[in-house]
Amino acid sequence: MPQSTSTLTLFRNQTFRMLWLAALTSNFGGLVQAVGAAWMMTSLTDSQSMVALVQSSVTLPIMVFSLLAGVFADNFDRRKVMLVAQSFMLVVSVLLAFMAFQGLLSPWLLLGFTFLIGCGTALHNPSWQASMGDIVSRDELSAAVSLNSMGFNLMRSIGPAAGGAIVAVAGAAAAFTVNALSYVGIITALWIWHPVTPERHLPRERMGSAFSAGLRYVAMSPNLLKVIFRGFMFGLSAIAILALLPLIVKEMLQGGALVYGVLLGCFGMGAVGGALMNARLRARFQNEQIARAAFFVFALSSITLGVSQHYLFSGAALLFAGASWVLALSLFNVTVQLSTPRWVVGRALALYQTGVFGGMAGGSWAWGSIAENFGADLAMFIAAGLLVLGGLAGLMFPLPDSAELDLNPLNSFTEPPLRLDLKQRSGPIMIMIDYEIAQKDVTAFLAVMSGRRRIRIRDGAQQWTLLRDLENPDIWTETYHVPTWIEYVRHHERRTQADADSHAQVLKLHCGSAPPKVHRMIERQAISLRDDTPLKSDTDKNT
Repeated sequence: MPQSTSTLTLFRNQTFRMLWLAALTSNFGGLVQAVGAAWMMTSLTDSQSMVALVQSSVTLPIMVFSLLAGVFADNFDRRKVMLVAQSFMLVVSVLLAFMAFQGLLSPWLLLGFTFLIGCGTALHNPSWQASMGDIVSRDELSAAVSLNSMGFNLMRSIGPAAGGAIVAVAGAAAAFTVNALSYVGIITALWIWHPVTPERHLPRERMGSAFSAGLRYVAMSPNLLKVIFRGFMFGLSAIAILALLPLIVKEMLQGGALVYGVLLGCFGMGAVGGALMNARLRARFQNEQIARAAFFVFALSSITLGVSQHYLFSGAALLFAGASWVLALSLFNVTVQLSTPRWVVGRALALYQTGVFGGMAGGSWAWGSIAENFGADLAMFIAAGLLVLGGLAGLMFPLPDSAELDLNPLNSFTEPPLRLDLKQRSGPIMIMIDYEIAQKDVTAFLAVMSGRRRIRIRDGAQQWTLLRDLENPDIWTETYHVPTWIEYVRHHERRTQADADSHAQVLKLHCGSAPPKVHRMIERQAISLRDDTPLKSDTDKNT
């Protein structure tokens, strides 16, 4: 069965279908609002940088608050988090529409409202993306991300044109009203949906440790770092088209709000085409080949927009730009989700979005400043150059191909019976594991332990070391610390099926008659002795 056909069978999933349709409506309203805000700014000020800042005001909160939202997504009911986010955006949108109707908006007040909507989006996105794994199976996850991307970009092909028509006929305030009404559907769908959440055996992570756990996991995952870096480069350079399109339409094409909406719709139509091609391309080409092509094609589209003075050429360039946009970003998103276990997927997605939207926020400001001082055409050419560099960066930081890693919990750890009465917060805990390794296997053992160190630290271990006994060189001791006993248990519950191979390799190299000996100890500081109390070393020199 062709991949595109099997992708569409996800609509048989009633929950996915309901939420997808609700998100479709919400996306439509958001795109209508974006057109209204961008075009209203051109009527409130002549500053080109202020126009570009409309895009920054929406993306900046996603960069700043995504990790916090990722912590919420991993530690709280994702459905409730999304309900709070959507309700907040509904209230802000109603206030924005009211202020617009009353003629009370100033440039900075408009940016303030769009910033608050961006805050709601920042809170919503990690929970929404992570919830896909709660709605569909792992095998269907790539299809779900593609369908979500297709839905958003389907609205991108309709919403901006509709937004341009609404602004042209009824004004920006009407566009803001449409956006406010669009939140009702998704709030209703989330209220109806009652996902089955797994029972928690451990207490929620504290905010500080949850932050550090997310950062640590990503920092110790080379594949995730590559995706985030490439996503940042794409967002930084590709956002130039979306940020400067109102100026290109107004100054280079001499068009109005309707032309802007139609051209933005061309971008959306191209994105829908990219989503439909996504599965077929991924089946035929490596991830890096697709990403590099997306960078280069987007660069060509930017150059075309910089020189074109006709709607047809600009529209064609935007079709290819939209296809490249969705191919690159959906590929990045799927790679992050398939490379991350469920316990930290919200934070990994949040850090990825921080990179991408951070690039977009910085890029929107930079391209606006360049356009204001040197012209929108030169800004397009510089952005194209950065896109080419982003494609060539794949030579040093290639995207990983989707590996079929089993990231389900290993569930092999049984909490040992303890004779010492410990509380969950007791600590610090030190772990020592003794291995017996033959001299001929030392090189292989060190290679395995190098990977094991990364896994240990990634899952919460601190101060990891590997020691060798000077009197018995065949004895090697792995040591690490965790802050508390509950963090030790959590450390083991984070192990995945994919990590089992590392443990199996170590056991294969261990040549002792008994399994490796594990010592679990709680640290206690030494008690200070009185100055007149003789030290043991003074009375027993042979100890």
